[in-house]
This record gives sequence, C-alpha cells and structure tokens, in this order.
Amino acid sequence: MKRTLMSAAFAVVAALTVAGCGSDTDSKDSTDSTGAQFNNADVKFAQSMIAHHEQAMEMAEMAQERAASTEVKQLADKIEAAQGPEIDTMTGWLEDWGQEASPDSEGGMDHSGSDMSGMMTDADMESLGTASGAEFDQMFLTMMIEHHTGAIEMAQTEQQNGENPDAIALAEKIEADQTTEIAQMEDLLGS
Repeated sequence: MKRTLMSAAFAVVAALTVAGCGSDTDSKDSTDSTGAQFNNADVKFAQSMIAHHEQAMEMAEMAQERAASTEVKQLADKIEAAQGPEIDTMTGWLEDWGQEASPDSEGGMDHSGSDMSGMMTDADMESLGTASGAEFDQMFLTMMIEHHTGAIEMAQTEQQNGENPDAIALAEKIEADQTTEIAQMEDLLGS
C-alpha cells in the first residue's frame, strides 16, 4: 500500500513537473518571439520616449529644489518614480533589438532642435531652472502639461503603428498615466 501511494505521488509530481516545464517553455518561447517582434515605429517610440522622459525627469529634479507647493513636489516624485524604470525598460528593448538608445548619440540633450511634440527648448529649461517658489510651480505645471500632451501623442502613434506587444502596452500605460497627471496639474493650476 505504501509503495502504491509513493508511486502515485511520484506520478503526480512527475506529471506536474512535465506540465510546468511545458508551460515555462511555451511562455519563454512566446516571450522570446514577442521580444524579437518589432518594427521601425517601435524603435522610434522607444528612442524618442527615452529622450522625452529624460527631459521630464530633469524638470522633476528641479522641482525638488525650486517648487513651493508640496503637491508639485509630490507630482515630481511620482513622475521620476514612473519614468525612470520606463527609461530602463525601453533601453533594454533597444539593446535586445540591436538598436541605438539615441540615434543622434552626440551626448547631452539638445532641446532646441527637437521635433518631438511637447519637448521644451533650451531657453524654456533655462527659464525653469532660474525660477523658484510660486513662479516655478506655475511654469513647471504649464510646461509639464505641454510635455505630457506630447508624450500622449507619441504613445498614441505607437499604439496605431507599433508591432511589439510590450511597447504597445507601455504606450497605453503612458497615455493613461499622463492623462491622469494632466488632470491633476490642471487642478493645481486652477487652485
């Protein structure tokens, strides 16, 4: 009886192990093929959104030193917490796809010549960097609304033209998150 129970238990464990391995292999294969599945729209989305997020992070860092409002500082924290990991994710995709993180790899960010929607110019960034207190808060919120609006446009383009499911999912998340943040910033401007 003991031997029969042991044999039955072994058979169940073996069956579950084989089933588990089969599932892992299947999901790994689909993940590998999903990771390799991309088009030019996916590459452009990742490259452009990295630069876009980097500028938002730069603006958010300024808020920690220059903002008067606790709400603005909290929003800046939230932006940094969301966009830093997204930059890492998109950089990883580009590496996996054999693409440059920045097609212009000249080092540094040139905001003035950017054709990306919502990007601030160098002059905008300098003005923001010299403002403080309530003036900073007003400028930050106004600029970040414009910045987020540009990111939403980029995310919508990815959803329409992209091929990589992970990139499309991130574009959907960016659109949802930044739409919510725009509403929050508009409320702060109105108060």
